Amino acid sequence: MHRSKSCYRKSFRVCSAPGVLTSDQGCLTDTHFLTETGHTGKCQRLASTHSATCVDLHLRTCADAAYNHTSFPTPLEHRSWEAVEASPEYTLLGVLHFLLEGQCNPDLRLLGCSVLAPRCQGGHTQRPCRRVCEGLREACQPAFDAIDMAWPYFLDCTQYFAPEEEGCYDPLEQLRGELDVEEALPSGLPPTFIRFAHHSYAQMVRVLKRTAARCSQVAKTYSIGRSFEGKDLVVIEFSSRPGQHELMEPEVKLIGNIHGNEVAGREILIYLAQYLCSEYLLGNPRIQRLLNTTRIHLLPSMNPDGYEVAAAEGAGYNGWTSGRQNAQNLDLNRNFPDLTSEYYRLASTRGVRTDHIPISQYYWWGKVAPETKAIMKWIQTIPFVLSASLHGGDLVVSYPFDFSKHPHEEKMFSPTPDEKMFKLLARAYADVHPMMMDRSENRCGGNFLKRGSIINGADWYSFTGGMSDFNYLHTNCFEITVELGCVKFPPEEALYGLWQHNKEPLLNFLEMVHRGIKGVVTDKYGKPVKNARILVKGIRHDVTTAPDGDYWRLLPPGSHIVIAQAPGYSKVMKRVTIPLRMKRAGRVDFILQPLGTGPKNFLPGPSRALPRSLDPQGAPAQLDFEPPRARRQPASGSKPWWWAYFTSLSPHKPRWLLKY
Repeated sequence: MHRSKSCYRKSFRVCSAPGVLTSDQGCLTDTHFLTETGHTGKCQRLASTHSATCVDLHLRTCADAAYNHTSFPTPLEHRSWEAVEASPEYTLLGVLHFLLEGQCNPDLRLLGCSVLAPRCQGGHTQRPCRRVCEGLREACQPAFDAIDMAWPYFLDCTQYFAPEEEGCYDPLEQLRGELDVEEALPSGLPPTFIRFAHHSYAQMVRVLKRTAARCSQVAKTYSIGRSFEGKDLVVIEFSSRPGQHELMEPEVKLIGNIHGNEVAGREILIYLAQYLCSEYLLGNPRIQRLLNTTRIHLLPSMNPDGYEVAAAEGAGYNGWTSGRQNAQNLDLNRNFPDLTSEYYRLASTRGVRTDHIPISQYYWWGKVAPETKAIMKWIQTIPFVLSASLHGGDLVVSYPFDFSKHPHEEKMFSPTPDEKMFKLLARAYADVHPMMMDRSENRCGGNFLKRGSIINGADWYSFTGGMSDFNYLHTNCFEITVELGCVKFPPEEALYGLWQHNKEPLLNFLEMVHRGIKGVVTDKYGKPVKNARILVKGIRHDVTTAPDGDYWRLLPPGSHIVIAQAPGYSKVMKRVTIPLRMKRAGRVDFILQPLGTGPKNFLPGPSRALPRSLDPQGAPAQLDFEPPRARRQPASGSKPWWWAYFTSLSPHKPRWLLKY
């Protein structure tokens, strides 16, 4: 039955015949929510349950619902499975995750199932909770707006859902129920015990949450988004004030399992989280200093869907590519915007900026994985300084650029303006890794021995759409890629050895975020200047200040002329010298004068950049993220791109999906 948007928002009353609902347009019948009582003809709203004959639930799209029985007729007046399956509402649920590109999935599907196939238990049907619907609508409305689709009428939170006081159930209660089931450690083991084994998604989340609970004063977990199949991309962070960006405290991230079948990085980051927590509590001075001066974010699995495919085959039996991509068959490390090509074009023009390159609108025309979007939003929200992505398949550390400056050259040395700094970062990992320094010719990754186990990415093999290039060209963040070993899915007995080989390199790399200089840019009144540019003469790559005016600039040892400038202010230059063995960022502040006032710009004479303390304060940085699929907004008077699909399925066009 066709329902217009104007109908389902009307109030309905039972007048003459029990069970018949009428409105001023007479468009809908529903015996589930209103009924006539006694002989007075008065109307009342039914409770959230009513008597019904329960039948087995036979809907493929709703097969993973938290119940097994439903009843007819449904709240939408479907009286058979055939009627449900032929409805545009059911069709929408089946394709919603594709339309929204994985956002709000499977939550929206399960919420819709609770209306299309209501829960029936003990001879009574139950209505889902209104608070669940309202919370999901608030979170998912932007995704519908992005594709110019109206919120589906059958997910009207006031009409089809019940308030708590009337009794209701949460249709999402078992969606991640297994994540809340705590696994008891074997008896007699200390809380510092690390289980060197492969972790399922549920086990991984439990370990991270348990670790954050043990170290709640310095750790917390949060999600940056969802995978295509609806798994949270869970991060554990460590800092002296978890959940808050502190002034002058650098931010660093480590990401594993970008390719689902490359699992060593996933496990190593799970172990690292437990190690940081335990050593902090035990009073390890190195770890306490690191966590008190650095905000560290660990994302063990960027591709949990691909991991499930790889894990189904198991260690030792996994194919070279099984599970590499996400559930959309997208390689996440080829899915980022190609800003490197734009960089090469801009670099040939004198005086044009080649950093913080914006994302082209044409990028959104292609398939963009929800995992990719989550990472991009994450790094635009937090002012990361340093990053590493952990892979498998070889034993080497590579650094940008990953895309050759001549596109047809598969292998060509293609350095960034920060080549010296990137080599220092790569060596910080490789030089303390026992296997990367192993001179045995039979060693995994033997081709990189003469290079010191580090290589420019494009000089190894060229590819576009990589995450490291995107970090460097779109934000302030420097990212390297670590190949942890030639076996992508190592057997469980090899995991302890991998951890031992990589523990010190990881710590050494994290400490590299404190190299170079840092400072605060303010105006003459002490007000922070955000998005001010920090330039270094001879390096054509600027960094920008965070909303609190603080900045970090990774730099190799030596003398540098550093310039701070912002629109409406005179530029200020300082000469700084970074000693060879300096391991703490030198403090270099700038006070900008409004144009036409203030002293001369250049402050002559070498000055040694020495560390200086500052009371931590400040709030998390907030930046706007370009709405995905903004390109798909229809022209005035035209229908959205998805409309042709729905109208081709049925003569009853679901106009309730149209916003206009």
